[in-house]
Amino acid sequence: MQTRALREQPPVDLARSAELAGTPFFAQTDYQCGPAALATVLAAAGFPADPGELGPQVFLPARTGTLQIEMIAGARRAGAVATRVPATLEAVLREVQAGHPVVVLQNLGLSWIPAWHYAVLVGYDIAAGEVLLRSGTTRREAMTMRTFEHTWKRSGSWAFVALPPGQWPVTVQEAAAVEAGVGFERVAPPSQAVAVYRSALARWPANLSLAMGLGNSLHASGDLRGAAEVFRAAATQHRSAPAWINLSGTLLELGEKGAALEAARSAQASGDAAWQVQSDAALQEALGQR
Repeated sequence: MQTRALREQPPVDLARSAELAGTPFFAQTDYQCGPAALATVLAAAGFPADPGELGPQVFLPARTGTLQIEMIAGARRAGAVATRVPATLEAVLREVQAGHPVVVLQNLGLSWIPAWHYAVLVGYDIAAGEVLLRSGTTRREAMTMRTFEHTWKRSGSWAFVALPPGQWPVTVQEAAAVEAGVGFERVAPPSQAVAVYRSALARWPANLSLAMGLGNSLHASGDLRGAAEVFRAAATQHRSAPAWINLSGTLLELGEKGAALEAARSAQASGDAAWQVQSDAALQEALGQR
């Protein structure tokens, strides 16, 4: 049990208790725990939030509830970066310690008769063995840490944090950051996606997906020179055919035909069979512009 281990030997850098008392509260009506929990974390992160407005966006009447994917998508449509956090009790407590309320999915029923429920973790007390939740119609629900762990585990320990672009959960892992960045880019203005990718690359400078995302976002925002610099760095660092291809196209837009041809040839020389067709097309386009 994670609860027992945390109580018997808590990490030295984890506060023994914390509470985000200022976290907004939206009482949940029947089947509306998803929109209410989402509104809670969005408001806490500084975004306008109203469960009544979020409901039609994320609530699925046929399921009388909200799927996890809709919760994540709803946060991103509101302008927040929604990022999954590690499925451990220590991770969600660390997020609270850092000032980040955490949306959690619980199964308050049984494995064969589930009762799915979204709540927001806003506090904990390791010595008392309790967590504090914004849950249902209760602003400050105290639940034993052991019960919370059980009900949360039944959902696969699913949890996420919603933050403004450029900020990340303290426990975020690289794969989760990539997923969050790509998902945010699909719905956000390019300038905001740039901020997300730059902040992620500052932590994981060797990640090709993040570099490509930054280059694409800069291109979409109209910063062709910045995009070219990012694509060139990624292509050189990773010997990446897609990066060379994107660089070639961007250089053509900048009127640098010779450099674009060189980039297209580098894409072919990379030997990446999965991108051979695109490499050939980039080369033909560059040759046609000479």
